Amino acid sequence: MSAKVILKKARDKSLLRRHPWIFSNGVERVEGNPEQGSTVEVYSKEGKWLGRGAYSPQSQIRVRIWTFDQQETIDLAFFQRRLARCQAGREHVIEQCGLTGYRLVAGESDGLPGITIDRFNNVLVCQILSAGAEAQRHLLIEALQLQFPQLTIYERSDVEVRKKEGLTPTAGLIHGELPPQPMTFMENGLKLLVDVEKGHKTGAYIDQRDNRAIAAKYVKDKRVLNCFSYTGGFGTYALRAGAAEVINADVSAPALALAQKTAELNQLDLSKLNNVEADVFKLLRQYRDNKEQFDVIILDPPKFADNKAQLVGACRGYKDINMVAMQCIKPGGILLTYSCSGLMDAPLFQKIVADAALDAGRDGQIVEKLTQAADHPIGCAYPEGFYLKGLVVRVW
Repeated sequence: MSAKVILKKARDKSLLRRHPWIFSNGVERVEGNPEQGSTVEVYSKEGKWLGRGAYSPQSQIRVRIWTFDQQETIDLAFFQRRLARCQAGREHVIEQCGLTGYRLVAGESDGLPGITIDRFNNVLVCQILSAGAEAQRHLLIEALQLQFPQLTIYERSDVEVRKKEGLTPTAGLIHGELPPQPMTFMENGLKLLVDVEKGHKTGAYIDQRDNRAIAAKYVKDKRVLNCFSYTGGFGTYALRAGAAEVINADVSAPALALAQKTAELNQLDLSKLNNVEADVFKLLRQYRDNKEQFDVIILDPPKFADNKAQLVGACRGYKDINMVAMQCIKPGGILLTYSCSGLMDAPLFQKIVADAALDAGRDGQIVEKLTQAADHPIGCAYPEGFYLKGLVVRVW
């Protein structure tokens, strides 16, 4: 018999709406002795069956729901069905954008909580982030091998969030042979580079694919500053779109080396490209103080807030960097600014950018609102799946 998790009175509303999380403060009691990551049955206070999920005693998210169908068991066939659905849901965007790099599994939004999988060519890069996903690791890997028998499986679960689940970070080859790194993948007709061993997260930020294409609309014959450029994705698109000058700015020399190599791979005009290794916060202030002006600035900073306690500081950071960037934009120029902090909701981010314009002494007009690419879907019952917010702002 599976252990049971009984919810407190009236704490079943979110599950009835198919939200996949149960927080620790919503649990009345646990019947049985479930181990970390084991599958439990979830019931309302009144005894109604609500879902079947993974138990995580060390996390504030005490249960993550695998299924709301009482007839569905969490076995190999379950993972095969979910993976087949994930692939089917991406076929349209793979074809539209000519992709050999895309997100195959987007965690809770794909009904596979705590699991992120990106595909680059014939390599699947997995992040197993929750106790439940870890407990089902063998079934997940077996299902991947059955669904994608020719593909290599590499793990990049070397992230701090695993510690919240009582897990240690881990990375390495699971199955097959890893090609030499970095390797090339295709997106919208461009060759991009990814290092799945040493790169950030799974190696590349493919969630910004659509936004890179949108940015390209604003850059022809323009001077473009690409801040927090990482491996230069936005800069590569800008060069192809006819920018007069592109400056990629990042603190990582290895990332900038890949940005340079990417431009070479795509046979772009290297005379228009300048890769600057620098702290972007300091660099923007230097540009402002030296009266340097740009037609287009792209701000794609790392996540500033991992938890609610960090949100106030994150707001200050976003406001500061947007303010200084606006002071470096020519009147009528464009700021493309993003936040990948899930805790930062879209209205708050818009307010921060508005406050930044005020402090910069500039007028701003939002001309486009942006989000994550289509292979990073947002479950209708899981608004937390919406994490990437972007604004295209014309600055006067």
